[in-house]
Formats: sequence, C-alpha cells, structure tokens
Amino acid sequence: MNAMTRRVVIGTAAVSMALSLAACGQAGGDSAGDKGDGKTIGLLLPENKTTRYETFDRPIIEAKIKELCEDCEVKYNNAAQDTETQKKQFDALVTQGVKVIILDAVDYKATKSWVEQADKKGVKVVAYDRLAEGPIAAYVSYDNEKIGRLQGEGLVKALGDKAKDANVVMINGSPTDPNAPLFKKGAHSVLDQQVGKIVYEQDIPDWSPDEASKKMGAAIDSLGKDGFDGVYSANDGMAGGIITALSKQGVKVPVGGQDAELAGLQRILKGDQSFTIYKQIRPEAETTAEIAVALLKGEKWEHLTPTTVTSLTGEFKGIPAKLYDAQVVTKDNIADTIILDKVYTAADICTAEYKAACDAAGIK
Repeated sequence: MNAMTRRVVIGTAAVSMALSLAACGQAGGDSAGDKGDGKTIGLLLPENKTTRYETFDRPIIEAKIKELCEDCEVKYNNAAQDTETQKKQFDALVTQGVKVIILDAVDYKATKSWVEQADKKGVKVVAYDRLAEGPIAAYVSYDNEKIGRLQGEGLVKALGDKAKDANVVMINGSPTDPNAPLFKKGAHSVLDQQVGKIVYEQDIPDWSPDEASKKMGAAIDSLGKDGFDGVYSANDGMAGGIITALSKQGVKVPVGGQDAELAGLQRILKGDQSFTIYKQIRPEAETTAEIAVALLKGEKWEHLTPTTVTSLTGEFKGIPAKLYDAQVVTKDNIADTIILDKVYTAADICTAEYKAACDAAGIK
C-alpha cells in the first residue's frame, strides 16, 4: 500500500469512526432534543430494608416490561434509603438518554427539581408507590389514607372490648415518604374516635426496625409495662422491631403492621402480631410497567389511570393516577388471600418453627 492509498484508507476510517461516535452520542446524550435509544426504561426503588421491593416489585416490573417489549432494557438501581444516591442514579439515567423513568422516591420533596429538569428534556417520570413531587406523567399506588384507616380498624378489632378505654402507642413511618403521613392520617381518623387515648407517638426515619425497637423501648420506660394496651406500627418490618422490644420486657399486646411480609405473616400465625395489610403488589407493578412501555412507544395509556391526584404540596394538580385497594389480613384469612394469590406458598410460610401454628390455622 503506497502512502497516498494509506492516507485515503485512514481518512475514510476516521470519518467512519466520527459518524459512529456521533450516532452513539445521539443515542445516549442528554441534550433537550435527544431521542434516546427508545428501548431503555429506568427503574429506581428507594430502599431494601422492606423486603417487598427486591422480592416482588422489581422482578414483577422487569418481567412485565420484557413481556410487553422484548428488546427493551431495564436499568435498575436501589438507593438504599439515601436521597443523594437516588439523585445521582436519576441524573445518570437522564444523561444516558433514558426517556422513561419509574421512580419510587426516597424523599418526595427532593424530587421536584430532578423531575422538572428531566421534563424539560422530554423525559417522562412515572411515580411508583410513592407520589414524587414535580411534573409527573403518571402515578400508580394505593389509596394510602384508606390503608391507614384499615390499620386503625384492624387494631380496634384486635383490642376488642378494651378498645374504647385503650391507651395506644403509635409508631409511624418515615417522614420523607409521602405515604407515611397518609397512613398516619387514616389511622388517626379511626383511633382518635374509637380508642381511649394515643399515649405515645413517634415517626421513624427510614422505616428502620431497629429504631422502631428503640422507640418502643423508650415508650415502655416512659409509660410502664401496663401503661398501654396496643401498638400501631406503620409496617411489618417495624412491627418486628417493636415486638422484639415488647418481648424483652415480657409485654404482650396487640400489634398491627402492613405489607404482608413473610416474617409478619409468620408472627401473625404464632400470635405475636395481630394483623397486617395486604396490598396486591402485582397489579400495581404491572400497571406501572404497562404505562412505562406505552410512554416509551408513544402509545395510548390514559385508560390505565382512571383518576387524578394532586401532589402533597398542592403545586402539581391533575396527575393521572391508578390507586389500588387493600385489605386486612389475620390468621383467619391468610389462606384465602396470600396463599390463594400465590404471594407465598404454604411451604414458604409453614417452616418447621411455624408448622404447629399453621396446622392450628388450617394452613397446609
């Protein structure tokens, strides 16, 4: 090859490489006009202390997206309850040209600027389970105030005849989770009317079972072992910590929860926990995946969001939404709910330690 030919070949290769790099830049850049690759959906979940996210939400969403869009990719990250980590994860997806992000926010207030910046670049954000602040394209969750009412009703029923004079401890969820004040509001609407008095109340950062256990210990120290008759716990993870603190002091009172976690169901069968709230995660997760894929493909999805909501600050109104229902689960209906819906099998729940309790409840 002579020098002239070599220069032509090298020049052609350089032009070709430049064109390839330009094409790559168009696929993954972050300019306002960037189309992205049209095949990637971001999925950002908030934490892993609550077992549901890694056990159910993530695999169900990923499977549904794959079913609806065979060549779609899901870029997944869990923020491990850290807002700054989630911001970096969110910003990275936008920079990479991802045009649809499913966001379950660690701190709903922090998301406003992220979602606004993403919206300017044509990125659609679907708020999942928790309503993020900002111009959200759609929101899929539950009627969370109603869930709080169900929790309150569950505790009143567990207290029985004692309810009207009962002293109750309330251990609420994380202040950064927009669902937590709704659970609390719903629970208060029942408990304030139907029990004697709320004698101790705390919000627990990050839904931490360890922190819930410490606060329960502090409540026992403050009120005395006989100073309360029941405990409202905003979820099952914290209920586990609360029951540990109660057991250490030899106190046995009704304790409720939420999420129908495996450990919570086992405590219910054993008699340590009175009830949980069963929220069907599959329809919530699959509807979210359907909306995300439709947004990615530019297809209609409005039929999936029959209602609208307003953000917690009141700034963003008319957000298209789908809110699912929930129900109280006790040992009497675990078989007709959790096992029937194949959330867990009898074998999952009825390990050796809980076999006798399962037999007594007719679960086989």
